[in-house]
Amino acid sequence: MPWLIGILITALVAGALLLGLGFALAAYAARTNRQTIPQAWAWQRAHYDLSWYEGLSKTEWQVTCSDGYVLHVHLLENPIPSDRYILISHGYTDCHVGSLKYAKTYLDLGFNVITYDLRGHGENAPAFCTYSVREARDLNALILDCRGRFPGARVLGLHGESLGAATTVACLGYRPEVDFAVADCGFCEIEPILVQGLKGFHLPAWLVHVASLCAKIRYGSFYHEMRPIDCLPENRIPLLFLHGEKDSFIPPEHSHRMWKATSGFSEFFLIEGAGHAASVLTDPAAYRAYVEGFLRKVLI
Repeated sequence: MPWLIGILITALVAGALLLGLGFALAAYAARTNRQTIPQAWAWQRAHYDLSWYEGLSKTEWQVTCSDGYVLHVHLLENPIPSDRYILISHGYTDCHVGSLKYAKTYLDLGFNVITYDLRGHGENAPAFCTYSVREARDLNALILDCRGRFPGARVLGLHGESLGAATTVACLGYRPEVDFAVADCGFCEIEPILVQGLKGFHLPAWLVHVASLCAKIRYGSFYHEMRPIDCLPENRIPLLFLHGEKDSFIPPEHSHRMWKATSGFSEFFLIEGAGHAASVLTDPAAYRAYVEGFLRKVLI
């Protein structure tokens, strides 16, 4: 029956084209599209005062993760000797330099500041992004390294922005030895963000499920596994959620949902007028007040 053969061939061709599109979308989503270090420095210097940075004592080292991937790490020592440390995770496409806009607040509050490049970013080797899955495992390896490297650390906290915030929250699923975490404009699940991206390309939302299957085949994780919020129902580590009121990329409801989901002490604040990853620059005084007030409540 030639007509049946024709239908089968058409179905096979359509299926192959659909899978091809799915793999292309998965590859597009997984790319890091990272800034160069000079680009990052230029952006930071154009947006706020970094005059305090040059006078700090700095140390660099590398941490090898469980799969052999190497992370580049930087320590900014507080001018006043301190047993407090904060580990800051930057956002998507950024690098450790992008974490400096949060560093001054913590330095003023008596912390040593540790920054690093997330997998596939900054000085690290090229790698694909899994939107908090492998990134959280990397962060846990970095926490373990810090605990061994700084045995006198009385306090170790986490702070993350966007992808770094999602990574920070997802890392809590490993029950790390940290004292608090601050999550700024993180996503609670990646699928809605990717669906929004598909709409921007005038593609149907259901294609995200095809891309998810392709992401599992090629990168090891379905999109529905990239859900930091799933790590929170049993979490006891104090959490501060901050989000820009006008964030249209990752809407504030993501932070609000995580705030409601965690079992530990948590606070949630919106920064008026702030877009995505811009809260600390839009209203630095309010940002610092929220962080400082939170730390007074959770640190003894």
